[in-house]
Amino acid sequence: MTKQGDQALLQALGARIRRTREALGQTVTGLAERAGVSRRYVTEAEAGRANLTVLKLAAMAGALRMSLAELCDLPAASPRTERIALVGLRGAGKSTVGRLLARELETPFVELDERVERLAGLSLTAIFDIQGVETYRRLEREALEDVLAEGQRQVIATGGSIVTSPETFARLRESCRTVWLRAAPEAHLARVLSQGDHRPVEGHPRALDELREILARRESLYAQADEHLQTDESAPAAVVQALLERLGA
Repeated sequence: MTKQGDQALLQALGARIRRTREALGQTVTGLAERAGVSRRYVTEAEAGRANLTVLKLAAMAGALRMSLAELCDLPAASPRTERIALVGLRGAGKSTVGRLLARELETPFVELDERVERLAGLSLTAIFDIQGVETYRRLEREALEDVLAEGQRQVIATGGSIVTSPETFARLRESCRTVWLRAAPEAHLARVLSQGDHRPVEGHPRALDELREILARRESLYAQADEHLQTDESAPAAVVQALLERLGA
């Protein structure tokens, strides 16, 4: 395996440790105490910077209530690590963060919904109004395949609902390193309004409540992403730097 492949494997292992710990409601300190390792060791492992020994891996697995085989059941390093796909609700900052990230990585940036519009020859609004959700889903799958065929180094900003299309989201996750840009519903709505788009609130007195409901329904799907980044109070540049650290770039 190449040095890049080694790093990708360690980062994938670290992401699994962190997600499992968070799902169990454990703190870094709590996991360290249960596994009999230092807090720094857990932090480095989750960041993909610790080359864990078999014995320490076994101890961490036990503390996470899983077998060593389950913890280490990771996909081999592949071109997916060269593609970054941003997921999250509208207003998460996918476009802004994506452009900045692509600039830092010197790689192409793609707005998936723009590709959908190009395929249809219509705006997203017209697609939904005239042709319906199923047509959008089909076009989204086609657009994703077209994008993936263009190369292995890309930053892709996806539509907010891509996670609700099982086949397309599975394809995205197997071909890209996925990042969930998280934010509170209030932050999502405020960002959309700040962009001059008042459609979410026009004639929708429960707009914020509806947004909360959508996020609640999709949260477990977004959580399947490889990386999670909270963006509520962070400037886009700070989010990009945090993401670059996660990616080891």
